[in-house]
Order: sequence, then structure tokens, then C-alpha cells
Amino acid sequence: MTRVRWITLFALIAGAAFADIEEARDLMEEGRFAEAHDALWPAARSGNAEAEELIGVMYAMGLGVEQDYVRAFEWYLRAAMKGHAGAQSGVGWYYETGLGVPSPDLVRAFMWYQLSTIGGDPDAALSVEEVIKKMTPDQIEHAQQLVDDYRVWLYPFR
Repeated sequence: MTRVRWITLFALIAGAAFADIEEARDLMEEGRFAEAHDALWPAARSGNAEAEELIGVMYAMGLGVEQDYVRAFEWYLRAAMKGHAGAQSGVGWYYETGLGVPSPDLVRAFMWYQLSTIGGDPDAALSVEEVIKKMTPDQIEHAQQLVDDYRVWLYPFR
């Protein structure tokens, strides 16, 4: 297969995934959550960060699925590791509150909020300000080291 055909095939697949996500958003707005979940599932299972984050939202809020903070966290984490700023903020919240994870972890909460800020989530900076109030200077230093480590991988040009 020529390069042009591969690019065309990829564009068609990506376009189909985007259409499925937009369809799922419309279904969510209509309150048809089970159908939205079904529409998102193929893209999420294929690694689409936007679909993964939306599946996380559904588990977090019990929309079309049974509410499950552990599964919500796992879906948010998948999207966060791909640079999805909204999911990164969500992961920070789970670490801050201790929901869906074994226990609260302010270092990881700070790290994910800060990465979300770097990724462009305007609300994440407020979360950084709030969580830092609960941290010791050693925790802040450790968290900043983690941010520096992850930043070069998630956001190499920022």
C-alpha cells in the first residue's frame, strides 16, 4: 500500500472516531447515556484520549453505567497519559480526594494539576493553588521534580 493510501486510510479511521465521539456527546446531551457509552466504547478501546476521558466521566458520575470511582480513575489516567489536560486535572482530583485510589496523594495531585495547567486547562491552576496549601515544602519539591520528569515526555515543546 502506498503512503498516500495509508494516510487516506488513517484519515478515514480518525474521521470515523471523531464522528462517533461527536455522536456520543450529542447522546449525552440528550440524556441517552447507555447509547453514548456504546458509541464511545470502540474509540476508547482503541486509545482515543477524548473517548477515554468521556468514559471516565460516565463512570465518575454513574451516567449509563454503575458509578465506579476506580474505573473512572483508570479511564482518566489512560487519557491523561496521552496529554489530555482535562483528564489530567481529573486524575489530580482523584489523588487529592483519595477516591478511586488507595489513599490521597498530594504529591501526585499537585503533579497532575500542574501538568494539566501546562496542557492548557484554565481551571487546573486554581487546583494547584488549593492543593499546595496542604503540602509540606518537601512534598512540593518532590512534586515539582515529577512535573519536570513528566513534562518532557508529555509536553516536549512546552
